[in-house]
Amino acid sequence: MSNEIEQKSYFSAQYLAKLNQNIADINSEVGVSFEFFPPANAVMEETLWGSIERLKTLKPKFVSVTYGANSGTRDRTHEIIKDIKVKTGMIAAPHLTCIDASKDELRQIARDYWANDIRSIVALRGDIPQGESKPHMYSTDLVKLLKLEGDFDISVAAYPEKHPEASSQQFDLDVLKAKFDAGANRAISQFFFDAETFLRFRDKCVKQGIDGDIVPGILPVSNYKTLVKFAGLTNVNIPNWMHKLYQGTDNDPMTRNLIGATAAMDMVKVLSQEGVKDFHFYTLNRSDLSYAICHSLGLRPE
Repeated sequence: MSNEIEQKSYFSAQYLAKLNQNIADINSEVGVSFEFFPPANAVMEETLWGSIERLKTLKPKFVSVTYGANSGTRDRTHEIIKDIKVKTGMIAAPHLTCIDASKDELRQIARDYWANDIRSIVALRGDIPQGESKPHMYSTDLVKLLKLEGDFDISVAAYPEKHPEASSQQFDLDVLKAKFDAGANRAISQFFFDAETFLRFRDKCVKQGIDGDIVPGILPVSNYKTLVKFAGLTNVNIPNWMHKLYQGTDNDPMTRNLIGATAAMDMVKVLSQEGVKDFHFYTLNRSDLSYAICHSLGLRPE
């Protein structure tokens, strides 16, 4: 029995050594991007800018900033985007949803971004307001509108585990292909916690004739209870092993952070071995876990 255990340990060590060597061979080609959200107060704003300054040293391809479904939040997004561009020189991509704006309003927003030298946008439909059943525009329509206003670099959303409102995964794939056909440059995936889930989805995209980049969205988990609630709304499966890992950590943020970073590191290493070159990190405005994971990919400040 002991020989069998030793043999398994040996092969496991061999696999990990081979995996880490593969990472070392490709890390110069890895690209990353980071997502932030507008801060609600001065303390959160200080946290945001501290995170931006630290993650800037990793030379991200771009950073994005979300917004909610009201003009006040949109204005804050616009201000932060312009500040990031001016203060850091990084490519900054605002999120733009079409659910709560007319086509004329969207054209004006696009022209304003273009006039301020903002040429990258994350184009999304947005959540349907309560009480309404059907949006007047979809993300495909928004991509078309933006491309008519300027040659924007456009990212769209992809859902490895199917959009919660989609009738089937095939319908979801049809929608994603339509967004690429309309002019999208890449798709950023919803977060997931099983590398195989993303890899199977990537294969289905290829069979669908989608040849644009599908960038995996990585969410390092620090608040597990919040994740469970959010995953239920977004059709994201949480594997049983995650439930077990986070048991007993409700009052132990340091352990939660270590678990979240380790789990994400393992996943991005597997994805890298399978040819994934770009990763998009949902930072929740904090740099520590995303920075550590990027470090495991071989990214270092210059």
